Amino acid sequence: MVKVAVLCGALLALSACTADNSTNAESATATSAEHQTLRIAAAANLSDVLPSIIDSYQVDHRVSDSTSDKSDLDIDVTYASSGKLYAQIKAGAPYDLYLSANQAFPQKLADNKRDKSVQPFTYARGQLALYSATKPLNDFTPASLINAFTSASFTDNSKISIANPDLAPYGASAKAYLQSQKLYDKLSAQKNLIQAENIGQAFQYAHTGSVDYGFVAQSQLVAIKAKPEQFMTLPKASYPAILQDGIIINNTVPAAAFTDYLRSDAGQQHFAQAGYLPIP
Repeated sequence: MVKVAVLCGALLALSACTADNSTNAESATATSAEHQTLRIAAAANLSDVLPSIIDSYQVDHRVSDSTSDKSDLDIDVTYASSGKLYAQIKAGAPYDLYLSANQAFPQKLADNKRDKSVQPFTYARGQLALYSATKPLNDFTPASLINAFTSASFTDNSKISIANPDLAPYGASAKAYLQSQKLYDKLSAQKNLIQAENIGQAFQYAHTGSVDYGFVAQSQLVAIKAKPEQFMTLPKASYPAILQDGIIINNTVPAAAFTDYLRSDAGQQHFAQAGYLPIP
């Protein structure tokens, strides 16, 4: 937490400082000492990487600020599906920064803003993976995956979790992948697909063994140090690129500064270590 204090105008000469001046100085100091809060609406897939980015940002911010008096900056994060957060922002939720898992939702917000100088920015590119806590996947390839999901042994009891394609960009990419393999309609008709609200829930279904497989974010697997036999990273050319955009909702100094940090070398290093691809 970074501390900032604002000096009261100029140094008060001892002989000229009146009671009124003292009162005003105390009031100014009290106001400056109030906490600043940066409110972030973040896509569910960021829950594994964003905390470490915030910690590093707070440390770097302290080091780079050489003033002795500093303001407190609290960073509050709400994680949910990108679509759900978009709906909250449209309804007036008091967020300062929106970090989506796609480009469409931030662009819609930008289109409706009066201030056209505030535009979306790309901060990460996600990877899609198939994960199972119960079925070994180390020998799977995209071709063998198709054979497995269409085999007679893949019964109605076999379940696959997928984030809601209408709300979660990772779910939309997973749906597009299954459609490209001509599997989506078949699995949907057989009720093999279990739709989760967001990518976090899709991961939990697979991680707890509630389903046999789950289409999840590669970053989630990096976070739990998943074993090689537990997942298959899908070829990045086999599904629509998961370019994740953000947009500043409330144009404050903390929102702009944190946005710059996300796109800095330091911020991008965190994303790379967490299993994300380089941004364009």
